[in-house]
Amino acid sequence: MEQTAPQKGTVTQRAIERIKAMIAEGRLEPGQRLPTERDLAAQLGISRSSMREAIRALTVLGVLEARHGSGIYVTQLQAGDLLETFGVVADLSRGPRLVELLELRRILESTATALAAARITPGQLATVEKHLTAMNASDDPEEILAHDLAFHREIAVAAGNETMAAILEGLSSRTFRARVWRGYQEEGAFDRTRREHAAIHRALAARDPEAARTAAASHVGEVETWLRSQLSGGAAPSAAGTAGTE
Repeated sequence: MEQTAPQKGTVTQRAIERIKAMIAEGRLEPGQRLPTERDLAAQLGISRSSMREAIRALTVLGVLEARHGSGIYVTQLQAGDLLETFGVVADLSRGPRLVELLELRRILESTATALAAARITPGQLATVEKHLTAMNASDDPEEILAHDLAFHREIAVAAGNETMAAILEGLSSRTFRARVWRGYQEEGAFDRTRREHAAIHRALAARDPEAARTAAASHVGEVETWLRSQLSGGAAPSAAGTAGTE
């Protein structure tokens, strides 16, 4: 049986791992230009086509970037760039996996909010309050959702952990949040979410990490519980944000 395709995939994966190792070992630094495709392929002992595929894959992952007319460079390797594709998982997930993602978000967001309570600056706290006020003042679902996203994003940044913030950004993609959020609000939960956001803000303002952790866990946990109940009844938010059948 023809084995060319699997072998090519294996060679490409090996090239990906070799380039990653060169970066991890400091032989390629953030912002540094890679050798030409021909030279790098010769250096690693693989074909130019496999090298091209490896470079393409690492570019998609945010490890490398192509600069028109200049060549291929190592990116600055920021967590936000490297974890950008993580949001695709949230955007495309359905059914039980949505619950898994909310479970993960509950764990990480409660931790991030606790860290933020200890580290948030006055300016960041003012921004959180601004988005809370805007959420409470608006009747437009799209505007409320935008401020809801910004509210939680500012808290994640205030936690001071770039990697955690990048993961939460993926878990809080607008598409994913819109699918779950709209259905949840249709169940008459908007007043409750106002109170939950206010509790998070109070804990941040009080610089109380444990109260902040509890408030954030309760907030995400309410949505998680609602979604579990929807799935047990056979319905879940569809890709369009309306109830569908799994």
